[in-house]
This record gives sequence, C-alpha cells and structure tokens, in this order.
Amino acid sequence: MENADNIDRMATLSQVMAKLKERGIDKELRMNEQGEMKFENSDRNYVSSDLIILKTYRFEGDSNPDDNAVLYVVKDNMGNQGMIIDSYGADSNYSGEKFDAFLRDIPVEEVDDYNF
Repeated sequence: MENADNIDRMATLSQVMAKLKERGIDKELRMNEQGEMKFENSDRNYVSSDLIILKTYRFEGDSNPDDNAVLYVVKDNMGNQGMIIDSYGADSNYSGEKFDAFLRDIPVEEVDDYNF
C-alpha cells in the first residue's frame, strides 16, 4: 500500500475491499474481450476521460511476486464510484496495451477520504 502508516491496519486487498464496501463502493470496472471498460452489470462503456482516480493501493505478496495487485478507487463523471483491480508485475489480469493505455490516461486526483 502507498501509505506506510496504514500497513498494520489495512495490509491486504480483501481488507481494503471490505472497508470500501462499508462506504458503498463495491462495483468493479472491468475491461471485456472487446476492450470496453464497464461497471459490472452495466451497459455504459467508459473512456479514460470519464473517470478520475481517487486513490491507489498497491499490495505485494509476502512470498510470491505473483501476488502483487493494485486497486484504484475511481469516480465517473456522474458521481458513481467503483474500483479497478489488477495484478501487476509479470502477470496482469489484462493482456495487451489497451488496458495499460486506458489506465495511464485516467486523471488522478488522490483524496484523503480513503486513507485507512
């Protein structure tokens, strides 16, 4: 995780996801095989400029580099919040450059609301 002060309290992906769920953030944005980024159970196709990254959490596996993951808390231009989850390192959840380019183009406005 980025905030070293929080390591003892929120050390795992599942702990952060549970805390986000308590705040009503439980939907995940995913890129489908057609390269469309959508909230689960939604038909809306997002482009990077529709979103803002509010917080980034990085997780590293204690013994296995394959356990590395990153979680982005995002908000769309309608105020809906959700998350994008990806493993990082050698094995990403998504193949190809399309996902990486999508993430790079999302504006970042880190906020303190998610420092837990």
